[in-house]
Amino acid sequence: MRALVCNELGDASKLRIEKRPIPRPRAREVVVQVGAAGVNFPDVLTVAGSYQHKPDLPFVPGMEGAGRVLAVGKDVEDWRKDDCVIFNIRPGAFAEYVRVPDNDRHLMALPQGWSWAEGASFRVAAQTAYHSLVHRGALKAGDVLLVHGASGGVGLAAVQLGKHLGATVIATGSDDGRLAVVKQNGADHTINYRETDFVARVKELTGGKGANVIYDPVGGEVLEKSMRAAAYGARLLIVGFTSGGPSKVMSNHVLIKGLSVLGIRAGETPLRIAPEQARDYVVELPKLAALGVMKPHISHRFPLDRVAEAFAALTDRKVVGKVVLEMDA
Repeated sequence: MRALVCNELGDASKLRIEKRPIPRPRAREVVVQVGAAGVNFPDVLTVAGSYQHKPDLPFVPGMEGAGRVLAVGKDVEDWRKDDCVIFNIRPGAFAEYVRVPDNDRHLMALPQGWSWAEGASFRVAAQTAYHSLVHRGALKAGDVLLVHGASGGVGLAAVQLGKHLGATVIATGSDDGRLAVVKQNGADHTINYRETDFVARVKELTGGKGANVIYDPVGGEVLEKSMRAAAYGARLLIVGFTSGGPSKVMSNHVLIKGLSVLGIRAGETPLRIAPEQARDYVVELPKLAALGVMKPHISHRFPLDRVAEAFAALTDRKVVGKVVLEMDA
């Protein structure tokens, strides 16, 4: 099989396609023939060596994908050969075949009518949005949700889930064309922050009150300004730093507005610290997928040997929703 291998940390130019044996399943594992793998910003960081999860070299990057079960190992009860599945694994998804534990934290059925690309783009963004808005942000119907980076994968999933939960969704971004897609996916209002002061516009849209929940995968100045767009008692969700680094949190704003500043680790927290929350991933995410909630929008597709272009599409902010690597392309 072909696998994309990181032998040396750096940018995507360091990645090489290598031929490796097709894996065989061990006990309580399945082998999936990968149709597509989702590309996420943490993949870029992991290859660069700047993500908190640092696998030993050499490694195959990739966190999620979708495909068909090729073989099942001993004691596997829930999956059969030819089942169509979504999987998450870290790392290892950027390969034509991957060995995956058979438990329901790593595998779910591909929803009826979904493509490999859609399935490959669901789990990471959906888990991030769900953990952020439900577990941490306690978003409820009638709340005002402000979503930054709304045209990205985790941003668009938050827009979709927020609307499903009954919130009024205000979405920000830097490009009108991309924001038009966000609007089509459920945003009640969109703000191009390059042209409009989003703080003033949020205040205008909320009658001066501000947003109840702020979902921020961007960081930097966006997070700092967000405190001025927050309602009293708002929950500020720190999802990531795609702007390049951490922000300065102004404690006077936190105090005066009674804010809750909440860090989001959608992978680690439910799996290692609060395992009861992981049950929601197993039970609720498949239900939401079946309803079409958080169905990914795919704007870029590349074959495995064009991974550098896939990474560049992400870092250059050209992607609306998700970018995928397709194995048969």
